Amino acid sequence: MAVIINDTCINCGACIDECPVEAIVDEDDNPTDEEIYYVYADKCVECVGHHDEPACATACPTEGCITWDAIGESPEHRDDITDEQRSNKEPVVE
Repeated sequence: MAVIINDTCINCGACIDECPVEAIVDEDDNPTDEEIYYVYADKCVECVGHHDEPACATACPTEGCITWDAIGESPEHRDDITDEQRSNKEPVVE
């Protein structure tokens, strides 16, 4: 993973429109069958090379909805985010 969308997601669609690599799908295409949007870890690049911070989190109107997660299969990731921030699933934007 890189970032995750948690269960406070209101399914507004703001994040999907902002993702430069189309790593986010809506609740209908969520492979976990949860009624929230989903970030594909193997596609998410945390907006490295695109924006100063993940654009999905900047666009999201729900505070704390998008959080850091373990790097995993992410093709790109931010070096300035600590393992502690990721393991604590801290909000991307505060």
